[in-house]
Amino acid sequence: MTAGQLNEPLISVVIPVKNGIDTLPSCLEGLFRQTVKDQMEVIALDSGSTDGTLELLGKFPVRIHHVRRGEFNHGETRNLGIQMARGTFVVLTVQDATPASDDWIELMMSHFDNPEVAGVCGQQIVGSDPDKNPLQWFAPASEAKPFVVQFRNARDFTALPGKKMHHYCNWDDVTAMYRKSLKEKIPFKKLMFSEDTLWAKDALTQGYAIVYDYRARVYHYHHQNFKFYFKRTYIISYQNYKFYDYIKFPKNPFVTVPQILVRISRNKISLKNKVNWFFYNLNLVVASWMATLIFATIAGISGLKGVEASQKIFVGYPPQGQQAKTN
Repeated sequence: MTAGQLNEPLISVVIPVKNGIDTLPSCLEGLFRQTVKDQMEVIALDSGSTDGTLELLGKFPVRIHHVRRGEFNHGETRNLGIQMARGTFVVLTVQDATPASDDWIELMMSHFDNPEVAGVCGQQIVGSDPDKNPLQWFAPASEAKPFVVQFRNARDFTALPGKKMHHYCNWDDVTAMYRKSLKEKIPFKKLMFSEDTLWAKDALTQGYAIVYDYRARVYHYHHQNFKFYFKRTYIISYQNYKFYDYIKFPKNPFVTVPQILVRISRNKISLKNKVNWFFYNLNLVVASWMATLIFATIAGISGLKGVEASQKIFVGYPPQGQQAKTN
């Protein structure tokens, strides 16, 4: 029996998609190699693809739901997918992520024996490919060990300094699994960015346990330019300030740049590539430094009202990175 024929799947995988023809094949092939493939269904939430994505999806046992253009947002669209899910557990990922192993879902699933676990989060990694930033190549120093975060007394969590609270909410919907019954009680907020980290905050505030298992990995990479990274840094600074009440001040580029130079020089890539990737990362450092410096200045002068106005000026629509075509 295929996933598409299951009447009562145990697991539902929800993927927002739009024009994903370059990356979606790898994602779907990885999903249908999972050890739990006979217990799962896959739901694609398509926002108006015109590049052959729908034809591709039709070749797999996938349920397709069409989201009207202009109605997509990261929070509510994912809520819709979860409502549609028939599984007891729901996996969220994206069209340009590929499971790094065939037991990716099984690893996350193993933690739900504890009825207080609301969700499990894995890890994004970047392969050692020449077309990907070598400073992001995955090179673990030791084997990852799962850890549980839970505050039975909500005040123990909410009394933490904002930066420490945020530390526990490093959630990621590129590789995450939820208990559907609890997820429907704690839906995503209507947000275009950071809906996942805010969900983790809500779950911890309500006393549930969340698990980080960085053995459950997916390959995922976006190529970034100055404009993208500036906007990304600015909106993250805004979210940190609004939801966690702290300002992350910019790192000194005169310290960061030499560190990048040393790390790039140690990579086994050609001299030409070393030069190209050095300037690529230098560009990102400058973008991040400018964004955080401008944000911190406005926040210090005008507070939340000022940064909300500034976000519209400096960010506008949330940025999108350039998806990699292969993993």
